[in-house]
Amino acid sequence: MWKRVRMALLAVVCLALGGLVSFAGAYNSIHVSRLSYPSAGPSDPPAPVYQTYYFTQQIDHFGFDLDLTFKQRYLVSDFHWSKNGPILFYTGNEGDIAWFCNNTGFMWEVAEELKAMLVFAEHRYYGESLPFGNESYKDSKHLNYLTSEQALADFAVLIRYLKESISGAWDSPVIAIGGSYGGMLAAWFRMKYPDVVVGALAASAPIWQFEDLVPCNTFYNIVTNDFRTSGPGCVESIQKSWEAINRLSSTDEGLLWLSTAFHLCFLLKTKEDVGMLKSWLSETWVNLAMVDYPYAANFLQPLPAWPIQVVCKSLQDPRLPDKELVTGIFQAVNIYYNYSGDTQCLNISQTATGNLGDLGWSYQACTEMVMPMCADGVNDMFEPQSWDFEIYSEDCFKQWGVRPRLSWITSIYGGKNISSHSNILFSNGYLDPWSSGGVNYNISDTLVAVTIPEGAHHLDLRYSNAHDPPSVQRARDLEVHYMKQWIKKSRSDR
Repeated sequence: MWKRVRMALLAVVCLALGGLVSFAGAYNSIHVSRLSYPSAGPSDPPAPVYQTYYFTQQIDHFGFDLDLTFKQRYLVSDFHWSKNGPILFYTGNEGDIAWFCNNTGFMWEVAEELKAMLVFAEHRYYGESLPFGNESYKDSKHLNYLTSEQALADFAVLIRYLKESISGAWDSPVIAIGGSYGGMLAAWFRMKYPDVVVGALAASAPIWQFEDLVPCNTFYNIVTNDFRTSGPGCVESIQKSWEAINRLSSTDEGLLWLSTAFHLCFLLKTKEDVGMLKSWLSETWVNLAMVDYPYAANFLQPLPAWPIQVVCKSLQDPRLPDKELVTGIFQAVNIYYNYSGDTQCLNISQTATGNLGDLGWSYQACTEMVMPMCADGVNDMFEPQSWDFEIYSEDCFKQWGVRPRLSWITSIYGGKNISSHSNILFSNGYLDPWSSGGVNYNISDTLVAVTIPEGAHHLDLRYSNAHDPPSVQRARDLEVHYMKQWIKKSRSDR
């Protein structure tokens, strides 16, 4: 049963345009891959300079009987800003805001051109912005205020404070920017608070990955296509590896061999351990699709340029005997987890983004962020797994004591019925599996899709690189063009 749930939760990332987090112990606990993936390449510029501040926020913006507050962290850089200049406001996602600040290079690179102030606001319950301090994750009662609606209200209240407290900022037009879940928040922020932000750039934002707005198998189909186009035999090798692992794990000798072959930090002993191994492998393939960048990058661990192409060199012959085939699988995942060669063993209970806010995102996936996922093992390279909301709900209840609301996000943000809104750019890379739930076509003259055929997860928000494909260069130019239009119009409307 859990295997079926786990497949549905694997990519709920993080978004990360970045899922990808640690398994918190037992195999039968909720584990959700992150959307967001802040990452920096070895040649990226030094960490930018900013000031850190804290703002007192209401824990509950929508009730009047709870007068509790917490400190929300936010980061500011006003080096290029002058009176009435624009403010680029990063809508923080499910992690420490310093990660996103240091690695959202696009904002730092356009700040001078736009003469903009940069503000990076941390999402409640992540990083240092903990409403109940060390007890914030104690139980569902303390987590009750971890919602996208509360986070958007935080952003709106913070912006009003900044405009009132910073000399010359009252007439500054504000543009929301975010990637992955942060991109979803940027889009929803413009929809819900059009008087606060004049426009939004929503990068790799799967705002339609809910209910039946898109087919549940699209996400894993995109991952599979990334591998299919990266090397002959690659997809077929991964498809056949699942049964090979099943056969090898059917004996104690086989379990020992698998543990040794994968250089695991602990021995596989049970069926549940093997399930964890296969889930870890599935997640690795998803991770690689999200960070399939055209240049060497350091996503907590270094990766080569076009890492899937490198991985697929170890997976060229699906006809190999079980042990040889699985050895190739190890060599492939070792590229992701140990490209530097410094890792002594591989820990399948912890993935490469284990220090991000995985616990909070797991709770969000069990309340609002219910994103149906499925695989059939034919049109994709994963084990067949159906989407079963009832099982999903039961597992959420076991871990958190809450029931997910399948239709809540579409109810409050409109699903695909968003044509009445304006001034939102939806950028998506076609290599990114999260583009499955993104807005990939123009809805109106002011709700514009920016497509990046060679782009992985929010590539356009990363620092520019000499190896960037022309499509992402054009995307960034178009994004700046629209931002200038929004800024100009906001000033003419005063």
